[in-house]
Amino acid sequence: MSETKLTGDTFELYCDVVGNPVPEIQWWYAEINRADSFKQLWDGARKRRVSINTAYGYNGVSVLGITRLVLEDSGTYECRASNDPRRNDLRQNPATTWIRAQATISVLQKPKINATDQIIMTPATAGKPVTLQCNLTTAHNPHEESFWMKNGLEIKNTRTEHRNTAYRIVKPRADDSGEYMCVYTFGMAPNANATIEVKARPDVTGHKRSENKKEGENAMMYCKSVGYPHPTWTWRKVDGKDYTDIDNSTGRFFITSRENYTELNILNLDMVTDPGTYQCNASNVIGATGQTTILRVRSRIAALWPFLGVLAEIIILVVIIVVYEKRKRPDDIIDDDEPVGPMKTNSTNNHKDKNTRQRNTK
Repeated sequence: MSETKLTGDTFELYCDVVGNPVPEIQWWYAEINRADSFKQLWDGARKRRVSINTAYGYNGVSVLGITRLVLEDSGTYECRASNDPRRNDLRQNPATTWIRAQATISVLQKPKINATDQIIMTPATAGKPVTLQCNLTTAHNPHEESFWMKNGLEIKNTRTEHRNTAYRIVKPRADDSGEYMCVYTFGMAPNANATIEVKARPDVTGHKRSENKKEGENAMMYCKSVGYPHPTWTWRKVDGKDYTDIDNSTGRFFITSRENYTELNILNLDMVTDPGTYQCNASNVIGATGQTTILRVRSRIAALWPFLGVLAEIIILVVIIVVYEKRKRPDDIIDDDEPVGPMKTNSTNNHKDKNTRQRNTK
């Protein structure tokens, strides 16, 4: 596809060829309006600004790329492919042995934009308004409008037709830092832009305050931050004023970091060595900050402790009852050898004696 580019930009052309046998692919170039003066391009040409990557399989695929474009890079680029055995015979006419596909690349002078220098937010400037400004001074043709972007996303309600545009941050904080860009649009040419970096020390905005696990389980701790440039993350285990750096070399500790987020995973927790205070640290060229997470590791039988406590109470109660029963006074215990009540008899002797009358004799 033909394209229009600006000086300093990059472009790529793709060429996909099918044939049997698989065709050879070459790249050629001719200046505009000089189609009779094609020259072959090689990987590393034009002071190593040209790159050619070709792969052959069931078909042939090749990518031509040119970086840091200059006005002289304008022209016609041609992908040639052939599987004719005579294709490299200089006595043959290339028009009969090679098929061709062309694209025209036009390179325009990049418009000049005067932009605010980078801004560094410090505690001394915290809360003070910040204004970013851009001014389009020269361009190949009149621009249509301009707008602002932050970290690749357009900022709403910033479009204007003025050549001089500004964006104001009323109460700047760490999360207002980032890569800002003023963009100018043109009718028949690519957009032009300028970048302004707003830098700030990282500020850890979220982290896991504590983690409670059982031995043998896995633990996960994390931190996330705001601030620009994106921080370098490190983890350490803190013991008072001493600390131990953590890395991925032990086989149980794994650190994963990306831009403003980091994560520490510990496998197969040990109840003796792993509990403690862990600290994540975020640092960039402006400064550094950190936060801590407390890791607690319980025994595997911790869940049984309530049951064991109840069981122990029952056992103690039974022992107390048994001891009490054994220590009762002997008088309170009935002897099996003693009669329960007075003995009964059917004998009438006693009755006779009771009924006998005593007579007085003279």
